[in-house]
This record gives sequence, structure tokens and C-alpha cells, in this order.
Amino acid sequence: MKFPALHPKPILTLLLPALCLALPMLAAPAPNPLLTESPLPYHLPPFELIKDEHFAPAFDLGTTENLAEVATIANNPEKPTFDNTIVALERSGELLSRSVRDFGILTGSLTNPALQKLESDYSARFAAHSDAIRLNPALFARIQSLYEARETLGLDAESKRLLERYYKDFVRAGAKLNDVDKTRLKALNAELAVLQTRFSQNVLKEVAADAVLVDTRAELAGLSDAAINAAAAAAKAAGHDGKFALRLTNTSGQPPLTLLTNRTVRERVMAASLARGSHGGEFDNREIVARTARLRAERANLLGYPTHAAYQLEEQTAKSVDTVNQLLAQLAPPAVANARREAAAMQTMVDAEKGGFAIGAADWDFYAEKVRKERYAFDESQLKPYFELRRVLVDGVFYAATKLYGITFKERTDLKGYSPDMLVFEVFNEDGTPLALFLADYYARPNKRGGAWANAYVPQDGLTGGKPVIGNHLNIPKPPAGEPTLLTWDEVKTAFHEFGHIRRVNVECKLCAA
Repeated sequence: MKFPALHPKPILTLLLPALCLALPMLAAPAPNPLLTESPLPYHLPPFELIKDEHFAPAFDLGTTENLAEVATIANNPEKPTFDNTIVALERSGELLSRSVRDFGILTGSLTNPALQKLESDYSARFAAHSDAIRLNPALFARIQSLYEARETLGLDAESKRLLERYYKDFVRAGAKLNDVDKTRLKALNAELAVLQTRFSQNVLKEVAADAVLVDTRAELAGLSDAAINAAAAAAKAAGHDGKFALRLTNTSGQPPLTLLTNRTVRERVMAASLARGSHGGEFDNREIVARTARLRAERANLLGYPTHAAYQLEEQTAKSVDTVNQLLAQLAPPAVANARREAAAMQTMVDAEKGGFAIGAADWDFYAEKVRKERYAFDESQLKPYFELRRVLVDGVFYAATKLYGITFKERTDLKGYSPDMLVFEVFNEDGTPLALFLADYYARPNKRGGAWANAYVPQDGLTGGKPVIGNHLNIPKPPAGEPTLLTWDEVKTAFHEFGHIRRVNVECKLCAA
């Protein structure tokens, strides 16, 4: 049977809608931004492009590449030199370092269940990867031979220091242990890595789960309208519309305790704060802490130290447990005496008000502020209108830095962090040449760890001339939309303090001369 010829145009017209639907499925997936160096200025991580699913492939490829690089260095048939061993190690592991660094930034500041699962899945693997390098006998033999000949190698002071640091780090990691002890050390490191991850995740989850709910606005008397509105928003976000939630912070003290006039609410907040990680349930950390302490003690003994504290303090200013204990022994008597004087003054005020209770931990901050007002006519809350966040940063922190060091700052609204609340500034030397990027992430979030810290998003690199990207992180409660962010005096000091850490995080880099 002969079929009639078909005109191609109608066929294409019929197929075109189907082809349009199929083309997106046939298109290549978006490239993994972690696998290549960021093209952004200063190699700022492209947070807008990084997805949770990008990390595992980057980790797997990064560890494989890194171990291959280390094997090449360790098995190099040429005589060890500073360049073919130490500098080569400094150049190794770029992909792994970049992906782990970006991962750590996000898990600390903007975590989620997918990232937390990855953190749990890879904690022991990363410990094993580190051990595979630090406990490599051929690699350590090359480092040790250079260390023993360091005075004859003609190294400048910086290179000599780097060589000494490598040698000491490998020794402290167990490079001199026998094979049996190395095997046990690997097991200890793997379990400790898992425990540390569980501990930190429990702390964050516990804080979110243990917000103190109150029923009425009147119970929050003493707090500002902005703080009360924020508590209402927090409760609504948690599914408790009509109530108020006082979120805990990952610190010993809780900011509302200074202001709340309702003693029952103060006691509830203090009780919730003190009970974190120790009242049963899925986030209880007591067994994790006990197990961690036992494993750390065993590891310290294995490495030749009497205690974990002795192992840690060897690298700190104090150097020894005895020095720390002596300092604490000197501080304790006057500190206790001062606390007793303060407690007596507070109790006098409670009695004068016919409070009918003995001053307790939940009352301390509240009555300390009342005593300060009575004695000095000073109300710390009156300072807050003068400490608007941007003014503190630009007219305070940056102004001081310019006066001290000559560096200047220009906001880069074209560059973004991982949160829309973040601020990005380019930093310039006194002569106007580019120096660094500075990122400010100052607001608290339920998926952000507590406290304040500074870290390098991109470390300065003396080998390649790479310039640093440094971040400061605080946990300031975010006010409702349209209201200014007013800082406490303590938050102002913390902003200056964390900016001061930039120098430290900036020099933790490869062969840098900062």
C-alpha cells in the first residue's frame, strides 16, 4: 500500500509543543559551583548558586583529589625540600578546603535538616581523611627530615615557622605512634567527631525547642514594644498564634532577664536556660558530654599527655594546667567576695520593696540594673537609641579602624551573602588599593548558632596573592519590619571585639605575610 507524502511543516508544527516541553529535561544540569573557584570579586562564595545537594559530590571528589595529591608528595622519589613537601602540601586540597569552608559557614549560620544530615554523615569521614594525612608515615618522614635540618635550609623566618608548625601539628596528631596506637587513635577521632556534631546540633535544636511561651502581653512588662512584638512573631512562627515566645540564646545569660519585671517569667526563662541539654528527651547532651570526656582523656593519654586539658593548653598562652589553676585560685576569692557584696545590695532593695524572697539567679541581672539606676542614676536602656546598628558599624567600628590603620570601607550592594540581611563592604588600604571584603551577619536566627565570632570566608593566600574575605557574626534580635535595630552597650562592645579578630583570622592562611 502506498502512503501519501506528508508535508514537513505541519509535522513540525505538531511536534513543536512537545519538543519545547522536552528540551528543559534534555538540558545539562546546572554546574556545581563548588567544583571551581568562585568568579566573584575576591572569590566570594556564590551563595545564591550553592545548593545543599552540591556539597556531597564536592566532598567526595575533594577528598579523593586531596589523598592523591598527598600520596604524590609522600612518595616523591626526590629528596625532601621545603618546596616539594611543605609548599606542595600548602597547595594541596583546594577543592576540599573550599567546599568544607563554605559548608561550615552555612551550617553555623543558616543550617537546615539537609545540611545537618550531611554534617552527621561526613563527620567521621572527615576525621578519617585528616588521619590519613597526619598519620601517613612516608609523609611525616619527609617533614621530620626537613624539621631536623631546618637550621641549614636557608629558610626565612616565616618559612621556618611554617615548617615547625607542620612538624608539631603532625606530632600532636599522633604521627609518632606505633601502628596499634594509630589504629586506636583513628577510632577515637572518628567517634569524637560524631559526638561533637551531635552535641552542637542538639544545642541548636534545644534552643529552638525550649522557647518560653507566655500567654499575655502583661507578663512581658519591662520589655520594649519591639521586643514584645518580636516575641509575638516568634510564637506565631512556631504555631502558637496569640501567645508570646521568648527564645533562648546559646549563652549563660538571657537578655530578657535584665528587663522582665514579672519574677515568675524570669524564673521560667532562667530554669529553661539552665536545663538546656540536661532534662531528658532527644536533645539531652549529658551522655554525649560524659562519653566525650572519657574519649578525650584516653586520646590525651595515648598521645603522651596526662589529661585532655594538658593537651589543649600546650598550644595556649597559659601552657599548663597548673598555670590556669593558679590564675583561677587568685581570681576566685575576690570574685566571690564581690558577688556577695552585690547580692547584699540587691537583697536590700528586694527587702525595701517588700519582695519577700531571697535574691536568686533569675533576679540577678534585673536587680543589678535597678541598683545601678539607684546609685548612679544610670539606665542602660537609655543608651540604645544612640546605638543604631548601621551607625555603630559605619560611624563606630569603621571610623575607629580608619583612624587607627588608615583603611577605608565602601559598601558593595552588588555582592550578596547567604542572607538578605547581610552587609558587604570592600576594604581598601591607606593608598586606595583593594585589601579585602568584609561581611557582616549580625541578626539572630533559629538556625544560627549562638554567640559571636569572626571567620574567613576566603583566607588570604600568600602563595597565589589571593585577598581575604572575612565575616563577623553576632546574634542581635531582629526588630519588626520598619523599626530600627538598636543595640545594647554589650552588643556594641561585641561588634568592636569581633572586628578585632579579623587580624587573627586573616593570618590563618597559607604562607601569608599579613
